Amino acid sequence: MPSMGHTHHHAGALTPTWDEPPELSDRTAGRVIVVLLLVGVVTLYLPTVMRLVDQVWSTAEQGHGPLILALCAWMAWQRRAQLAALPDLPNRWLGGCLLAVSLAAYVLGHSQGVLGLEAASLIGVLAALLLCFKGLAGVRVMALPLTFMLFTVPLPGILVQTLTMPLKVAVSACAEWLLHAVGYPVGRTGVVLMIGQYQLLVADACAGLNSMFTLEALGFLWMSLRPRSTPARDALLALVILPISFVANVVRVMVLVLVTYHLGDAAGQGFAHDFSGIVLFVAAVLMMVAAEAVIRRPQAVQGRAA
Repeated sequence: MPSMGHTHHHAGALTPTWDEPPELSDRTAGRVIVVLLLVGVVTLYLPTVMRLVDQVWSTAEQGHGPLILALCAWMAWQRRAQLAALPDLPNRWLGGCLLAVSLAAYVLGHSQGVLGLEAASLIGVLAALLLCFKGLAGVRVMALPLTFMLFTVPLPGILVQTLTMPLKVAVSACAEWLLHAVGYPVGRTGVVLMIGQYQLLVADACAGLNSMFTLEALGFLWMSLRPRSTPARDALLALVILPISFVANVVRVMVLVLVTYHLGDAAGQGFAHDFSGIVLFVAAVLMMVAAEAVIRRPQAVQGRAA
């Protein structure tokens, strides 16, 4: 009899272990669902990415697209532990609505050949899945990668056409004024600069619209890597990047004009033309760093005073 009682005691001690497998199976099932959804998203949008590579990202103006997409993936990977640690507080109503709207945008963009709309719908789909599993807290954790993905979306053609010409005229006028101020024999007709026996047409690539887009992406990346500042100062830096991009494009045009004037047309259209793009981004990054130092200086002074 004692042995039977002893056996009964061990059976009772083992009872809680039979309650653990269902919990583990639920967790495993949740992970399987997440993996299947991610596979579905990749399968759905891989053709979209391939069209972006073939039609948009292969151009010099939009060649930053793959790099930005890789940076988005890296930032999301860096935040995976923070996302996993969040409690499961899904907002399925809001997530479902956003998912429906995003998939409708995908269908519309795909069927009508609007690649920008098709690509932008991916951001909405990912945000909707975060809402369905982790709620608004999950979206907040992944807000930076999701926002950064906007810079992988090609600009609408009508917007590019509308803004490019005024920017080209403004860049040409500023370059003419500055070169004339330092004594160079330069004139201008529209977007054509004349210096000596040379005439230079300011191309769309020198207008600054695509470089503004790229530099805004670099600015967001820079702010994400730097110590956190106030939202107001971050917003101010994001706005300051726009005139910085304009100034950098003026510098690029001036460099090409001077190279052509002193070294000839072949030099201006050869290596110097390609090198001027490097000059643009170096000048823009230096100005961006200087602007950030000025904008964040009051915060640094207050921190030292405290």
